[in-house]
Amino acid sequence: MAKTALFPGSFDPFTAGHLNILRRALTMFDNVVVAIGINQDKRGFFTNEQKKDIIRQAVRGLECVQVIEYDGLTIDVCRDLGIRHIVRGVRNMLDFENERAIADANRRLAPEIETIIIPTAQEFAHISSSAVRDILRHHGDTSLFLPEGVVLPEAE
Repeated sequence: MAKTALFPGSFDPFTAGHLNILRRALTMFDNVVVAIGINQDKRGFFTNEQKKDIIRQAVRGLECVQVIEYDGLTIDVCRDLGIRHIVRGVRNMLDFENERAIADANRRLAPEIETIIIPTAQEFAHISSSAVRDILRHHGDTSLFLPEGVVLPEAE
């Protein structure tokens, strides 16, 4: 039986750090569903269609990766898809504390779903989606922060 994990996030945009976490998750799971969460309280820099396109560019050739979007609780998506593992990446201790709090809440709500926290490789620890958005807003070169071959839409 194939093991599948859910890798949720806003992915605004999907970075080289996200790809590092995804590739490492694929060493533990047969399939990974990259799930773009819709946050009603936030207007993303990229549309969900643009985010999906960016992720598809980044994972080209990885047949065991699916890209979806969702609205609601992550644990509900896991239950709907029959997934028992959530993968989250962290860059530093602040990220870890936030992710641990979310994992603890999810465990209380859905004890059958386990969260796996993966620290990003050191060479990607400085990369954040917000930094990429800032560089893009100012027409800078984002190529060092994105997966190879990813082309972002032009900033407005």
